[in-house]
This record gives sequence, structure tokens and C-alpha cells, in this order.
Amino acid sequence: MNFDGKTIIVTGSGGGIGEVYARGCARQGMNVVVAELSQEKGTSVTDSINKEGGSAIFQETDVANEESARRCVERTKDAFGKVDFLINNAAIFADMRIEGYLTVDLDYLEKFMRVNAHGALIMTRAVLETMSSGGGGAIINQSSTAAWMGTGFYGVAKLTLNGVTQSLAHELAPHSIRINAIAPGPTKTEALEKTAGDYAREMVKSMPIKRLGEPTDMLGAAFFLLSDQASWVTGHILNVDGGQFMRP
Repeated sequence: MNFDGKTIIVTGSGGGIGEVYARGCARQGMNVVVAELSQEKGTSVTDSINKEGGSAIFQETDVANEESARRCVERTKDAFGKVDFLINNAAIFADMRIEGYLTVDLDYLEKFMRVNAHGALIMTRAVLETMSSGGGGAIINQSSTAAWMGTGFYGVAKLTLNGVTQSLAHELAPHSIRINAIAPGPTKTEALEKTAGDYAREMVKSMPIKRLGEPTDMLGAAFFLLSDQASWVTGHILNVDGGQFMRP
């Protein structure tokens, strides 16, 4: 797994699992683009990576906006000349509304799906030409075990993202681009604590490995899926969940 000199865009990397992806990729020798909506959070992570000897830039990015996605890719090309990898991690979660499908405001739902399900598609479209002309690459979408829980529109968005991943696997393969997804189980982040902390701790009691995941638990899976060791792996949804879901 030699990633020296590779360039990766990580969306939603101003905190949580996305930040861990960004920091981990920098430590592996990658040039990292912290693509984050919050300038304060994105700049903080970028500055920290650079102070530790890594190579990172911040680009304010709204994954629901096609022009913003294109600007992110152009900035990446200007800074590093190419795009090898993309992790589509950005999502509305920490401040999401907690209500059911029958009552949620439809305008809010459409915005939610635009970010959580179609943001990955928008970013993938934005990197396609650059990644393809550079010889191909790899993309990871951040899913969730919520996709199989049947619990409201967050789960539906992640189930949709799984479908997006598998559909794009067919369309991207001729461009020498692989795309897979990581589906974390309940993972110890500020966002989880704010949204479903007590519920997640109860959930853990029924899991084979009875603890919340750590954001760093996702790194090994991400490095494998990005690496040439996974050169024949595409369209796969990889659970990293302490055995929460054992899918056939």
C-alpha cells in the first residue's frame, strides 16, 4: 500500500470520521484536499495536518452544488496536478431532524437526500474527467449500517447511496475507476452522541463486539479499498460494524 504522492479529496473532513480519513491519508503520504463546508473546521484540520508535516489544502465545498464540486476539483488540479482518490464522506447527520417519513417537511427531505445520497454522485461526476485522464483511481462512499435498519430517511439515504455505489461501479469501470462503500456501525463521534448516543449504546449490547466503533476503525478498510490490493473489488459495501449486520 504505497500511497506516496497520491492525491485524495475527502469531503466532510472537518470533523468526525472524515477528519480521521484526512489525517490518516496524509500520514500515508497522500496530498489531501479537505473539502468541507465549514471554513473554520476545514482550515483547522488543514493547518494541523500541515504542521505535522503532511500536505493538505482546504477547499470550501458544498457537495450538493455542482459548481462548488467543480471548483473543488479545479483547485485540486491547480495544487497537485491530479486526483487519484475520492472519499465521499459529507452528510447531514449531527443536526438532522429526528422525525418520520410521514411528517418530515418535503423541502427539507429533498435537501437532505441531495446531500446524503446524491452528493456522492455530484462529486463523482466532478472528478470523472480528471481521474480518468490520469489513468483511473478509486472512490469510497461513506454508507452506514442504518441502510438496513429501516429507521427513517437517514437510513433510506444510505440505502440509496449503496445503490448509487453499485450502479456507478458499472459506469466507472471503463474509466479504470473503482467505487466501493464503507458502512460503519455505531461509531464514537460528536455527531452520534448528539443524534443517537443513548440509542447507540443500547444497540451495542446486542452486537458480537460490544463496543462503539472508533473512527480509526475505518482506516484499514479505507486503505485497502483505495489500494491496488483491491484492484478486483468494485461495487462492494464493506461493513465495519463489530458484527452488527452479518449479510449473506
